[in-house]
Amino acid sequence: QVLPVESGGGLVQAGDSLRLSCAASVRPYSAYGMGWFRQAAGKEREFVASINWNGGRKEYGASVKGRFTISRDNKKRMVYLQMDSLKPEDTAVYHCARRKTLEESMYENEYDYWGQGTQVTVSS
Repeated sequence: QVLPVESGGGLVQAGDSLRLSCAASVRPYSAYGMGWFRQAAGKEREFVASINWNGGRKEYGASVKGRFTISRDNKKRMVYLQMDSLKPEDTAVYHCARRKTLEESMYENEYDYWGQGTQVTVSS
């Protein structure tokens, strides 16, 4: 199985917005739940957001709810994470992950394929 590939990270200031992209890298793409997780230096990996196979259900971590939005474009085989009102505590490596099933999940052990990650740094 080809692994997901993230892009779009970078250095921004607090209050800015950033959109991460994830190429799901699988066929048939539309059959799988997808998620975003992040890991800050010295901390455990944290759930950010997840989306089911058709985008009808989404879940968000408490620390990003109301600021981040997950979406997908099945025709392009892409998943996105729109991040608004960024804070310094959002600084982390963001990973895209794919499940073998249709549904979304907030649990990292329910994901089977992981991307290498993209760095997001938010300065104060």
